[in-house]
Amino acid sequence: MRGGRWRRVASQVGRSVAVWAVSTVTMLVLAGILPDFQLQSADGDSATLIAVTAALGAGAFGLLSALVWPLLVRLLLLVPALVLGLLVFFLNGSLLIVALRLVPSGDSEAAPETAVIVAAVMSAVASATGAALAVRDDDAYRRRLYRLADRRRRALPPGPSSPATVFIQLDGVGHDVLLDAVGKDLMPTVARWLGDGDGARPTHRLTPWRTDWSSQTGASQLGILHGSNHDVPAFRWYEKAGREVMVCNRPTSAAELQRRAIERTGDGGLLTADGASRGNLFSGGADEQALVLSIATKRRPRENRSRAGYFAYFSDPANAVRTALSFVAEVGREIGQSTRARVRKVRPRVSRGGLYPLVRAFATVVERDVVVAAVVGDMLAGRTAVYADLVAYDEVAHHSGPFSRDAENVLERLDRALALIEKIAEHAPRPYRIVVLSDHGQSPGETFRARYGLGLGDLVRAGCGLPVPRRAQRTHSGAEARAAVRAALRIPVEEGGERHRPAGRRSEPIVLASGNLGLVSFPDVPHRMTKEEIDARHPALLTTLANHPGVGFLLVRSEEHGGLVLGAFGAEIPLDRLDDDPGPLEVFGPGAADAVRRTHSFPNAADIMVNSAYDPADGEVLAFEEQIGSHGGLGGAQGEPFLLSPLAFSAPVDDGADLVGAEQVHHVLRRWLRESDGPQVPLTRQADQRAA
Repeated sequence: MRGGRWRRVASQVGRSVAVWAVSTVTMLVLAGILPDFQLQSADGDSATLIAVTAALGAGAFGLLSALVWPLLVRLLLLVPALVLGLLVFFLNGSLLIVALRLVPSGDSEAAPETAVIVAAVMSAVASATGAALAVRDDDAYRRRLYRLADRRRRALPPGPSSPATVFIQLDGVGHDVLLDAVGKDLMPTVARWLGDGDGARPTHRLTPWRTDWSSQTGASQLGILHGSNHDVPAFRWYEKAGREVMVCNRPTSAAELQRRAIERTGDGGLLTADGASRGNLFSGGADEQALVLSIATKRRPRENRSRAGYFAYFSDPANAVRTALSFVAEVGREIGQSTRARVRKVRPRVSRGGLYPLVRAFATVVERDVVVAAVVGDMLAGRTAVYADLVAYDEVAHHSGPFSRDAENVLERLDRALALIEKIAEHAPRPYRIVVLSDHGQSPGETFRARYGLGLGDLVRAGCGLPVPRRAQRTHSGAEARAAVRAALRIPVEEGGERHRPAGRRSEPIVLASGNLGLVSFPDVPHRMTKEEIDARHPALLTTLANHPGVGFLLVRSEEHGGLVLGAFGAEIPLDRLDDDPGPLEVFGPGAADAVRRTHSFPNAADIMVNSAYDPADGEVLAFEEQIGSHGGLGGAQGEPFLLSPLAFSAPVDDGADLVGAEQVHHVLRRWLRESDGPQVPLTRQADQRAA
């Protein structure tokens, strides 16, 4: 026993010496390359003295990084996460300058901008060296996790021994995409959980579920975390009562939607008891929150700051430098992939220039690293329920396609994140059950504009007899990733072109897009217009839309029939007759009629709800946004996400039954938390009735 302990100490000392030596050589090389970085006096020093100076400088820098850096991060905890990530380089450079001045020779110096470069390179090299050496020691990683867990246990009062739960949301990963990735060996961790191959026994069950008509993160996650997504007809919509455009990824809108859901259900959400919310649009009632959009406009109190997330991650400068380098590499990867697609004239294709490479890199690197680190901290702290959203796949699939190689690369990296979380669970202070789910899928297809040469807004204006501009304004895509960027910066920046109160003449319609779902509203009419009123004002509008080959169906209100579905060739079917005659909804599969009827009941349903055409042969839809992988309406894989749950939990639904709607998923997750003796969230009578 004692011999093994001494061997571990010797191994640790050996690794530290090796990292010190490599850092010393790195400093010598950089001093020879960079003109503004020197380790000798102007008169010149002996090679031995230069080497000793480099060794002392590297040692001092390493000690300062280990001792001073965590204190700096704690002092800067109020700084937004993304800003802190950018400050890493400058703070690291400052530590290097201090380290050089501590060297006895006094001849070492570096220009500030050069110190930033030297510090970044040395941190990256030291981290890589330490990781490479640790690989040779099979127990090194395990021992480090035990130390972290023990540190957490000493800092916190003893917690319960009952199982806790981690919910990982893989944003935009559809049920079919997950199965395809498992079949291609892209996600070995998920495959192992499902018992795929080699006679392995499954530990998890895979269940598809069906979204509401609004198949997007705002509606799904609000329903999952807060138990109600009532009156969320799309990702963006116009509310006539307040004369305001609501956008799910706008911080003020997210906060209002969360408030409405809490008021409707009577409880704070899924995570109200000892919960943590990471990278989400909504808090779920959690005390611990990081990158949560609904609180992005608020200054959080000291007890609500995410020390388990940002502090734990940025307290290690090597982590921050690794993330920064990966960020740069991801930007380069995106530029290379988009250039290759353009040269090969891949179709369909959308523009991937401007800020998109930076948005993609943030989603696939920074957001992933910070959220996973926060989840790790939550697990080592023994939190009862953790819900985290990883938006990487959704962002890339929007621009590259759901089944593209670019998107498959992201799935491989997400599987590695799941493997890390599974490994951490082995060393957490209490048992953890890992649930993986998605909020929606994505349906492929070219854009409406690319196929027909005009956008939905142009078509509506033409149907109203209004002039159509030669170049209509494009809608914004990448909504989840852009929302995460804004949450990281803690600034409520609005989407360009979207205003709280629409400008322009009141007689003109407002046309908004959410994937392949379009919403047309007339702002000068205070109520939801009827078909008869629309026909009287614009006789050609509904016919123009319903008969367009890129439109699947319309939903309008009728004075005579209530809700009315309109299709090509004069099809008009009242909602109460859809079960007998689905008409244009038939191609959209089971559940379409119920989804449409539910949306029709929303007070803020648009005057005209427009769903694009859908081709069941290839699963393609036509996005009204500039996306070749889209979601937001009915049609194809976008409406079929998945729920991957441990067998220790009861089955989500009975055999032969369907899991339908985000609100029903919420009730399933709450049931599982109760089965684990987790958060006891009181069910209101209204919630009980909806669950039944």
